[in-house]
Amino acid sequence: MIAEYLLEIFYLIASVTYVLGLKMLSGPKTARNGNLIAAGGMTIAIFATIFLYKDADGNKLGNYIWIFSGMTVGTIVGWLAAKKVQMTAMPQMVSLFNGMGGACAALIGLIEFPHYIHATGETLTLAIIFGGLVIGTVSFSGSMVAFAKLNGNMKKDIRMPFYNIINTAIMLVIAGLAAFLLIYNIENATMWVYILFAIAFVYGILFVIPIGGADMPVVISLLNSFTGLAAAFAGFLYGNMAMLTGGILVGSAGTILTLVMCNAMNRSLVSVIFGAFGSTAGGAVVDTGDKSYKDISVSDTAVLMNYSEKVVVVPGYGLAVAQAQHAIHELEELLESRGVTVKYAIHPVAGRMPGHMNVLLAESNVEYNKLVEMDDINPEFSSTDVVLVVGANDVVNPAANTDPNSPIFGMPILNVEDSKTVIVNKRSMNVGYAGIDNDLFYKEKTSMLFGDAKAVLTELISELKGM
Repeated sequence: MIAEYLLEIFYLIASVTYVLGLKMLSGPKTARNGNLIAAGGMTIAIFATIFLYKDADGNKLGNYIWIFSGMTVGTIVGWLAAKKVQMTAMPQMVSLFNGMGGACAALIGLIEFPHYIHATGETLTLAIIFGGLVIGTVSFSGSMVAFAKLNGNMKKDIRMPFYNIINTAIMLVIAGLAAFLLIYNIENATMWVYILFAIAFVYGILFVIPIGGADMPVVISLLNSFTGLAAAFAGFLYGNMAMLTGGILVGSAGTILTLVMCNAMNRSLVSVIFGAFGSTAGGAVVDTGDKSYKDISVSDTAVLMNYSEKVVVVPGYGLAVAQAQHAIHELEELLESRGVTVKYAIHPVAGRMPGHMNVLLAESNVEYNKLVEMDDINPEFSSTDVVLVVGANDVVNPAANTDPNSPIFGMPILNVEDSKTVIVNKRSMNVGYAGIDNDLFYKEKTSMLFGDAKAVLTELISELKGM
Protein backbone atom coordinates (compact mmCIF):
# COMPACT_ATOMS: atom_id res chain seq x y z
CA MET A 1 0.00 0.00 0.00
CA ILE A 2 2.84 2.36 0.87
CA ALA A 3 4.48 1.60 -2.47
CA GLU A 4 1.23 2.46 -4.27
CA TYR A 5 0.99 5.84 -2.52
CA LEU A 6 4.65 6.55 -3.21
CA LEU A 7 4.14 5.71 -6.87
CA GLU A 8 1.27 8.21 -7.15
CA ILE A 9 3.34 10.88 -5.37
CA PHE A 10 6.23 10.34 -7.80
CA TYR A 11 3.81 10.51 -10.73
CA LEU A 12 2.47 13.79 -9.36
CA ILE A 13 6.00 15.19 -9.04
CA ALA A 14 6.79 14.08 -12.59
CA SER A 15 3.59 15.67 -13.92
CA VAL A 16 4.43 18.97 -12.22
CA THR A 17 7.91 18.94 -13.77
CA TYR A 18 6.35 18.37 -17.23
CA VAL A 19 4.12 21.40 -16.84
CA LEU A 20 6.92 23.52 -15.42
CA GLY A 21 9.36 22.37 -18.11
CA LEU A 22 6.86 23.11 -20.89
CA LYS A 23 6.25 26.57 -19.47
CA MET A 24 10.01 27.24 -19.41
CA LEU A 25 10.34 26.05 -23.00
CA SER A 26 8.28 29.05 -24.09
CA GLY A 27 11.26 31.39 -23.56
CA PRO A 28 14.76 30.96 -25.02
CA LYS A 29 16.49 32.00 -21.79
CA THR A 30 14.77 29.29 -19.75
CA ALA A 31 14.32 26.60 -22.42
CA ARG A 32 17.48 24.64 -21.59
CA ASN A 33 16.66 24.40 -17.88
CA GLY A 34 13.04 23.61 -18.69
CA ASN A 35 14.14 20.69 -20.83
CA LEU A 36 16.38 19.38 -18.03
CA ILE A 37 13.62 19.72 -15.42
CA ALA A 38 11.11 17.81 -17.60
CA ALA A 39 13.74 15.14 -18.32
CA GLY A 40 14.38 14.82 -14.58
CA GLY A 41 10.67 14.32 -14.00
CA MET A 42 10.58 11.64 -16.69
CA THR A 43 13.50 9.87 -15.01
CA ILE A 44 11.63 9.88 -11.70
CA ALA A 45 8.52 8.45 -13.38
CA ILE A 46 10.50 5.68 -15.12
CA PHE A 47 12.32 4.45 -12.02
CA ALA A 48 9.21 4.77 -9.86
CA THR A 49 7.32 2.57 -12.32
CA ILE A 50 10.13 -0.01 -12.48
CA PHE A 51 10.50 -0.44 -8.72
CA LEU A 52 7.10 0.47 -7.26
CA TYR A 53 4.45 -0.59 -9.81
CA LYS A 54 2.33 -3.68 -8.99
CA ASP A 55 -0.36 -5.28 -11.09
CA ALA A 56 -3.84 -6.29 -9.89
CA ASP A 57 -2.41 -9.48 -8.37
CA GLY A 58 0.28 -7.60 -6.47
CA ASN A 59 3.15 -8.67 -8.74
CA LYS A 60 6.02 -6.31 -9.52
CA LEU A 61 7.43 -5.87 -13.01
CA GLY A 62 10.52 -8.06 -12.74
CA ASN A 63 12.57 -8.70 -15.89
CA TYR A 64 15.05 -6.11 -14.64
CA ILE A 65 17.85 -7.40 -16.86
CA TRP A 66 15.78 -6.88 -20.01
CA ILE A 67 14.46 -3.51 -18.84
CA PHE A 68 17.83 -2.04 -17.91
CA SER A 69 19.54 -3.56 -20.96
CA GLY A 70 17.03 -1.84 -23.20
CA MET A 71 17.35 1.43 -21.29
CA THR A 72 21.14 1.29 -21.49
CA VAL A 73 21.19 0.65 -25.23
CA GLY A 74 18.58 3.37 -25.87
CA THR A 75 20.41 5.87 -23.68
CA ILE A 76 23.75 5.29 -25.39
CA VAL A 77 22.29 5.44 -28.91
CA GLY A 78 20.21 8.53 -28.15
CA TRP A 79 23.08 10.33 -26.40
CA LEU A 80 25.57 9.66 -29.19
CA ALA A 81 23.08 10.60 -31.89
CA ALA A 82 22.19 13.87 -30.17
CA LYS A 83 25.85 14.76 -29.56
CA LYS A 84 26.99 14.05 -33.11
CA VAL A 85 24.07 15.42 -35.11
CA GLN A 86 24.77 18.52 -37.17
CA MET A 87 22.38 21.43 -36.83
CA THR A 88 21.33 20.93 -40.46
CA ALA A 89 20.24 17.40 -39.59
CA MET A 90 18.27 18.41 -36.49
CA PRO A 91 14.85 18.41 -38.24
CA GLN A 92 15.25 14.83 -39.44
CA MET A 93 16.46 13.76 -35.99
CA VAL A 94 13.33 15.29 -34.47
CA SER A 95 11.25 13.32 -36.99
CA LEU A 96 13.16 10.12 -36.21
CA PHE A 97 12.79 10.45 -32.45
CA ASN A 98 9.13 11.38 -32.81
CA GLY A 99 8.61 8.30 -34.98
CA MET A 100 10.14 6.12 -32.28
CA GLY A 101 7.58 7.47 -29.81
CA GLY A 102 4.79 6.58 -32.21
CA ALA A 103 6.26 3.09 -32.69
CA CYS A 104 6.28 2.54 -28.92
CA ALA A 105 2.60 3.49 -28.70
CA ALA A 106 1.80 1.14 -31.59
CA LEU A 107 3.70 -1.73 -29.97
CA ILE A 108 1.81 -1.19 -26.72
CA GLY A 109 -1.43 -1.65 -28.65
CA LEU A 110 -0.21 -4.82 -30.37
CA ILE A 111 0.99 -6.31 -27.08
CA GLU A 112 -2.03 -5.42 -24.96
CA PHE A 113 -5.00 -6.10 -27.24
CA PRO A 114 -4.93 -9.95 -26.77
CA HIS A 115 -5.65 -9.45 -23.04
CA TYR A 116 -8.91 -7.62 -23.74
CA ILE A 117 -10.11 -8.67 -27.19
CA HIS A 118 -12.47 -11.41 -25.97
CA ALA A 119 -13.19 -10.04 -22.51
CA THR A 120 -16.67 -8.73 -21.76
CA GLY A 121 -17.21 -5.14 -20.71
CA GLU A 122 -13.87 -3.99 -22.11
CA THR A 123 -15.14 -2.01 -25.09
CA LEU A 124 -13.76 1.29 -23.80
CA THR A 125 -10.37 -0.26 -23.06
CA LEU A 126 -10.25 -1.79 -26.55
CA ALA A 127 -11.21 1.55 -28.10
CA ILE A 128 -8.28 3.16 -26.26
CA ILE A 129 -5.94 0.38 -27.42
CA PHE A 130 -7.04 0.69 -31.05
CA GLY A 131 -6.82 4.47 -30.88
CA GLY A 132 -3.24 4.32 -29.61
CA LEU A 133 -2.38 1.61 -32.12
CA VAL A 134 -3.69 3.51 -35.15
CA ILE A 135 -2.46 6.97 -34.19
CA GLY A 136 0.94 5.67 -33.07
CA THR A 137 1.37 3.70 -36.29
CA VAL A 138 0.42 6.68 -38.48
CA SER A 139 2.85 8.84 -36.52
CA PHE A 140 5.63 6.27 -36.90
CA SER A 141 5.33 5.64 -40.64
CA GLY A 142 4.58 9.31 -41.38
CA SER A 143 7.62 10.43 -39.37
CA MET A 144 9.84 7.98 -41.25
CA VAL A 145 8.69 9.48 -44.56
CA ALA A 146 9.30 12.99 -43.17
CA PHE A 147 12.77 11.83 -42.10
CA ALA A 148 13.49 10.52 -45.60
CA LYS A 149 12.34 13.79 -47.17
CA LEU A 150 14.36 15.97 -44.82
CA ASN A 151 17.41 13.74 -45.07
CA GLY A 152 17.41 13.84 -48.86
CA ASN A 153 16.63 10.12 -49.30
CA MET A 154 13.28 10.97 -50.88
CA LYS A 155 13.93 13.86 -53.24
CA LYS A 156 10.59 13.99 -55.03
CA ASP A 157 7.09 14.35 -53.66
CA ILE A 158 4.79 11.60 -54.90
CA ARG A 159 1.21 12.58 -55.59
CA MET A 160 -1.02 9.82 -56.90
CA PRO A 161 -4.16 10.42 -58.96
CA PHE A 162 -7.25 10.83 -56.75
CA TYR A 163 -4.93 11.13 -53.77
CA ASN A 164 -7.50 12.78 -51.50
CA ILE A 165 -10.16 10.20 -52.36
CA ILE A 166 -7.76 7.29 -51.73
CA ASN A 167 -6.61 8.66 -48.39
CA THR A 168 -10.15 9.40 -47.27
CA ALA A 169 -11.21 5.88 -48.26
CA ILE A 170 -8.33 4.35 -46.29
CA MET A 171 -9.25 6.47 -43.27
CA LEU A 172 -12.84 5.21 -43.45
CA VAL A 173 -11.62 1.60 -43.77
CA ILE A 174 -9.50 2.05 -40.62
CA ALA A 175 -12.43 3.52 -38.69
CA GLY A 176 -14.82 0.83 -39.98
CA LEU A 177 -12.47 -2.05 -39.16
CA ALA A 178 -11.79 -0.71 -35.66
CA ALA A 179 -15.55 -0.31 -35.05
CA PHE A 180 -16.19 -3.84 -36.37
CA LEU A 181 -13.61 -5.32 -33.97
CA LEU A 182 -15.14 -3.39 -31.07
CA ILE A 183 -18.71 -4.45 -31.78
CA TYR A 184 -18.28 -8.08 -32.84
CA ASN A 185 -16.39 -10.65 -30.80
CA ILE A 186 -14.90 -12.51 -33.78
CA GLU A 187 -12.64 -15.51 -33.48
CA ASN A 188 -9.67 -14.47 -35.65
CA ALA A 189 -9.45 -11.03 -34.05
CA THR A 190 -5.66 -11.18 -33.86
CA MET A 191 -5.30 -11.43 -37.62
CA TRP A 192 -7.66 -8.49 -38.15
CA VAL A 193 -5.85 -6.33 -35.60
CA TYR A 194 -2.59 -6.87 -37.48
CA ILE A 195 -4.41 -5.98 -40.69
CA LEU A 196 -5.57 -2.79 -38.95
CA PHE A 197 -1.95 -2.09 -38.02
CA ALA A 198 -0.81 -2.65 -41.63
CA ILE A 199 -3.48 -0.37 -43.09
CA ALA A 200 -2.62 2.38 -40.58
CA PHE A 201 1.06 1.98 -41.50
CA VAL A 202 0.25 2.47 -45.20
CA TYR A 203 -1.99 5.43 -44.40
CA GLY A 204 0.85 7.15 -42.51
CA ILE A 205 3.06 6.83 -45.58
CA LEU A 206 0.41 8.09 -47.99
CA PHE A 207 -0.44 10.89 -45.56
CA VAL A 208 3.04 12.47 -45.74
CA ILE A 209 4.39 11.43 -49.17
CA PRO A 210 2.69 14.18 -51.24
CA ILE A 211 3.41 17.02 -48.77
CA GLY A 212 6.25 19.23 -49.94
CA GLY A 213 9.25 20.64 -48.10
CA ALA A 214 7.65 24.04 -47.59
CA ASP A 215 5.12 22.42 -45.26
CA MET A 216 7.55 20.20 -43.36
CA PRO A 217 7.54 22.37 -40.19
CA VAL A 218 3.76 21.97 -39.99
CA VAL A 219 3.93 18.22 -40.66
CA ILE A 220 6.55 17.70 -37.95
CA SER A 221 4.38 19.57 -35.43
CA LEU A 222 1.28 17.62 -36.45
CA LEU A 223 3.00 14.22 -36.21
CA ASN A 224 4.39 15.26 -32.84
CA SER A 225 0.86 15.92 -31.61
CA PHE A 226 -0.16 12.46 -32.89
CA THR A 227 2.58 10.81 -30.86
CA GLY A 228 1.52 12.73 -27.76
CA LEU A 229 -2.09 11.63 -28.20
CA ALA A 230 -1.01 7.99 -28.65
CA ALA A 231 1.10 8.22 -25.49
CA ALA A 232 -1.90 9.65 -23.61
CA PHE A 233 -3.97 6.64 -24.67
CA ALA A 234 -1.24 4.34 -23.32
CA GLY A 235 -1.19 6.26 -20.04
CA PHE A 236 -4.96 5.89 -19.73
CA LEU A 237 -4.67 2.18 -20.48
CA TYR A 238 -2.11 1.56 -17.75
CA GLY A 239 -3.53 4.06 -15.29
CA ASN A 240 -0.17 5.81 -15.42
CA MET A 241 -0.81 9.46 -14.59
CA ALA A 242 2.69 10.60 -15.56
CA MET A 243 2.37 9.05 -19.01
CA LEU A 244 -1.15 10.42 -19.38
CA THR A 245 -0.12 13.94 -18.37
CA GLY A 246 2.97 13.89 -20.59
CA GLY A 247 0.98 12.63 -23.57
CA ILE A 248 -1.73 15.26 -23.13
CA LEU A 249 0.86 18.04 -22.87
CA VAL A 250 2.76 16.87 -25.95
CA GLY A 251 -0.43 16.35 -27.93
CA SER A 252 -1.96 19.71 -27.03
CA ALA A 253 1.32 21.63 -27.43
CA GLY A 254 1.91 19.99 -30.82
CA THR A 255 -1.61 20.85 -31.94
CA ILE A 256 -1.29 24.48 -30.85
CA LEU A 257 2.11 24.77 -32.54
CA THR A 258 0.65 23.26 -35.72
CA LEU A 259 -2.09 25.88 -35.80
CA VAL A 260 0.42 28.66 -35.08
CA MET A 261 2.57 27.47 -38.00
CA CYS A 262 -0.47 27.36 -40.27
CA ASN A 263 -1.38 30.91 -39.26
CA ALA A 264 2.19 31.98 -40.00
CA MET A 265 1.65 30.79 -43.58
CA ASN A 266 -1.94 32.07 -43.71
CA ARG A 267 -3.13 28.59 -44.62
CA SER A 268 -5.56 26.14 -43.07
CA LEU A 269 -4.45 22.77 -41.77
CA VAL A 270 -6.73 21.13 -44.32
CA SER A 271 -4.92 22.87 -47.19
CA VAL A 272 -1.57 21.73 -45.80
CA ILE A 273 -2.65 18.10 -45.60
CA PHE A 274 -4.62 17.95 -48.85
CA GLY A 275 -3.11 20.79 -50.88
CA ALA A 276 0.45 19.44 -51.20
CA PHE A 277 1.81 22.97 -51.29
CA GLY A 278 5.54 23.13 -51.88
CA SER A 279 5.55 19.93 -53.89
CA THR A 280 8.17 21.22 -56.29
CA ALA A 281 11.56 20.04 -55.13
CA GLY A 282 13.75 22.76 -53.73
CA GLY A 283 16.82 23.55 -55.77
CA ALA A 284 15.12 23.60 -59.15
CA VAL A 285 16.39 26.28 -61.52
CA VAL A 286 13.83 28.73 -62.82
CA ASP A 287 13.73 30.58 -66.10
CA THR A 288 14.23 34.25 -65.22
CA GLY A 289 13.14 35.37 -68.68
CA ASP A 290 13.84 39.08 -69.22
CA LYS A 291 14.31 39.75 -65.51
CA SER A 292 17.76 40.84 -64.43
CA TYR A 293 19.48 41.02 -61.09
CA LYS A 294 22.51 42.89 -59.73
CA ASP A 295 25.63 41.29 -58.31
CA ILE A 296 27.52 42.84 -55.43
CA SER A 297 31.05 42.09 -54.28
CA VAL A 298 32.10 41.24 -50.73
CA SER A 299 34.15 44.43 -50.50
CA ASP A 300 31.18 46.62 -51.55
CA THR A 301 29.00 44.79 -49.01
CA ALA A 302 31.59 45.47 -46.32
CA VAL A 303 31.58 49.19 -47.15
CA LEU A 304 27.77 49.37 -47.02
CA MET A 305 27.60 47.63 -43.65
CA ASN A 306 30.51 49.55 -42.15
CA TYR A 307 28.77 52.89 -42.74
CA SER A 308 25.29 51.71 -41.73
CA GLU A 309 23.48 52.61 -38.55
CA LYS A 310 21.23 49.57 -38.50
CA VAL A 311 21.61 46.11 -40.07
CA VAL A 312 19.06 43.30 -39.92
CA VAL A 313 20.07 39.71 -40.68
CA VAL A 314 17.45 37.30 -42.05
CA PRO A 315 18.67 33.72 -41.48
CA GLY A 316 17.35 30.78 -43.47
CA TYR A 317 18.05 27.13 -44.08
CA GLY A 318 21.08 28.02 -46.21
CA LEU A 319 22.75 29.40 -43.09
CA ALA A 320 22.30 26.03 -41.40
CA VAL A 321 23.52 24.08 -44.43
CA ALA A 322 26.72 26.13 -44.54
CA GLN A 323 27.17 25.87 -40.75
CA ALA A 324 27.69 29.62 -40.79
CA GLN A 325 26.00 30.51 -37.49
CA HIS A 326 29.32 31.22 -35.75
CA ALA A 327 30.50 33.39 -38.65
CA ILE A 328 27.29 35.45 -38.62
CA HIS A 329 27.70 36.00 -34.86
CA GLU A 330 31.28 37.16 -35.38
CA LEU A 331 30.07 39.57 -38.08
CA GLU A 332 27.41 40.88 -35.71
CA GLU A 333 29.96 41.51 -32.93
CA LEU A 334 32.34 43.22 -35.34
CA LEU A 335 29.63 45.57 -36.64
CA GLU A 336 28.39 46.38 -33.14
CA SER A 337 31.93 47.24 -32.05
CA ARG A 338 31.74 49.97 -34.71
CA GLY A 339 28.44 51.37 -33.49
CA VAL A 340 26.12 49.49 -35.88
CA THR A 341 22.88 48.14 -34.43
CA VAL A 342 22.38 44.50 -35.50
CA LYS A 343 19.23 42.43 -35.13
CA TYR A 344 18.01 39.08 -36.49
CA ALA A 345 14.60 38.77 -38.14
CA ILE A 346 13.03 35.38 -37.36
CA HIS A 347 10.18 34.05 -39.49
CA PRO A 348 8.05 31.35 -37.78
CA VAL A 349 8.58 28.83 -40.59
CA ALA A 350 12.20 29.62 -41.50
CA GLY A 351 14.25 26.44 -41.71
CA ARG A 352 12.90 22.91 -41.64
CA MET A 353 11.32 22.71 -38.20
CA PRO A 354 9.65 25.04 -35.68
CA GLY A 355 12.25 27.24 -33.99
CA HIS A 356 15.06 26.01 -36.24
CA MET A 357 16.69 29.45 -36.60
CA ASN A 358 16.40 30.21 -32.89
CA VAL A 359 18.20 26.99 -31.99
CA LEU A 360 20.81 27.53 -34.69
CA LEU A 361 21.70 31.03 -33.52
CA ALA A 362 21.56 30.09 -29.85
CA GLU A 363 24.27 27.53 -30.61
CA SER A 364 26.60 30.41 -31.57
CA ASN A 365 25.69 32.39 -28.40
CA VAL A 366 23.69 35.11 -30.13
CA GLU A 367 21.88 37.10 -27.43
CA TYR A 368 18.21 36.16 -27.22
CA ASN A 369 16.99 39.76 -27.25
CA LYS A 370 18.48 40.20 -30.73
CA LEU A 371 16.21 37.52 -32.19
CA VAL A 372 13.12 39.48 -33.21
CA GLU A 373 9.93 37.77 -34.36
CA MET A 374 8.32 38.67 -37.69
CA ASP A 375 5.48 40.83 -36.36
CA ASP A 376 7.88 42.89 -34.26
CA ILE A 377 10.63 43.35 -36.85
CA ASN A 378 8.48 44.20 -39.87
CA PRO A 379 7.80 47.82 -38.77
CA GLU A 380 11.57 48.30 -38.30
CA PHE A 381 12.60 47.52 -41.87
CA SER A 382 11.73 51.01 -43.07
CA SER A 383 14.39 52.42 -40.73
CA THR A 384 16.98 49.76 -41.61
CA ASP A 385 19.98 50.63 -43.77
CA VAL A 386 20.96 47.11 -44.86
CA VAL A 387 19.13 43.79 -44.70
CA LEU A 388 21.36 40.77 -45.15
CA VAL A 389 19.35 37.71 -46.22
CA VAL A 390 21.43 34.58 -45.63
CA GLY A 391 20.02 31.43 -47.18
CA ALA A 392 16.36 32.44 -46.83
CA ASN A 393 14.02 32.47 -49.81
CA ASP A 394 10.27 31.97 -49.54
CA VAL A 395 9.90 33.88 -46.25
CA VAL A 396 11.04 37.10 -47.97
CA ASN A 397 9.21 36.66 -51.28
CA PRO A 398 7.06 39.78 -51.95
CA ALA A 399 4.76 37.70 -54.17
CA ALA A 400 3.03 36.74 -50.93
CA ASN A 401 1.82 40.35 -50.72
CA THR A 402 1.43 41.32 -54.37
CA ASP A 403 0.62 38.32 -56.59
CA PRO A 404 -2.86 36.78 -56.12
CA ASN A 405 -1.88 33.93 -58.45
CA SER A 406 1.12 32.92 -56.36
CA PRO A 407 0.72 29.74 -54.26
CA ILE A 408 2.12 31.65 -51.26
CA PHE A 409 -0.18 34.67 -51.69
CA GLY A 410 -1.43 35.80 -48.29
CA MET A 411 1.39 34.16 -46.35
CA PRO A 412 2.87 36.66 -43.86
CA ILE A 413 6.48 37.40 -44.81
CA LEU A 414 9.39 39.50 -43.65
CA ASN A 415 8.97 42.81 -45.50
CA VAL A 416 12.68 43.25 -46.21
CA GLU A 417 12.02 45.28 -49.37
CA ASP A 418 10.97 48.20 -47.13
CA SER A 419 14.61 48.70 -46.13
CA LYS A 420 17.07 50.97 -47.94
CA THR A 421 19.24 48.13 -49.26
CA VAL A 422 18.76 44.36 -49.47
CA ILE A 423 21.67 41.99 -49.95
CA VAL A 424 20.79 38.36 -50.60
CA ASN A 425 23.41 35.68 -50.06
CA LYS A 426 22.64 32.48 -51.98
CA ARG A 427 24.63 29.80 -53.74
CA SER A 428 22.67 30.34 -56.97
CA MET A 429 19.36 31.54 -58.38
CA ASN A 430 17.67 28.23 -57.52
CA VAL A 431 14.19 28.35 -56.04
CA GLY A 432 13.38 27.60 -52.43
CA TYR A 433 11.28 24.76 -51.08
CA ALA A 434 8.04 26.35 -52.24
CA GLY A 435 9.32 25.82 -55.79
CA ILE A 436 8.62 29.36 -57.03
CA ASP A 437 10.77 32.24 -58.20
CA ASN A 438 11.40 35.16 -55.85
CA ASP A 439 10.66 38.64 -57.21
CA LEU A 440 12.77 40.17 -54.45
CA PHE A 441 15.94 39.17 -56.30
CA TYR A 442 15.08 41.47 -59.22
CA LYS A 443 14.14 44.58 -57.24
CA GLU A 444 16.13 47.77 -57.79
CA LYS A 445 17.34 47.96 -54.20
CA THR A 446 18.33 44.25 -54.08
CA SER A 447 21.82 42.94 -54.80
CA MET A 448 22.85 39.27 -55.01
CA LEU A 449 25.94 38.08 -53.13
CA PHE A 450 26.58 34.58 -54.46
CA GLY A 451 28.57 31.90 -52.67
CA ASP A 452 28.61 29.53 -49.71
CA ALA A 453 27.36 31.44 -46.67
CA LYS A 454 30.26 30.52 -44.40
CA ALA A 455 32.91 31.38 -47.00
CA VAL A 456 31.21 34.66 -47.93
CA LEU A 457 30.74 35.73 -44.30
CA THR A 458 34.32 34.85 -43.44
CA GLU A 459 35.56 36.96 -46.35
CA LEU A 460 33.21 39.77 -45.34
CA ILE A 461 34.61 39.75 -41.81
CA SER A 462 38.17 39.94 -43.20
CA GLU A 463 37.21 42.92 -45.36
CA LEU A 464 35.66 44.75 -42.43
CA LYS A 465 38.68 44.12 -40.22
CA GLY A 466 40.89 45.65 -42.92
CA MET A 467 38.94 48.93 -42.93
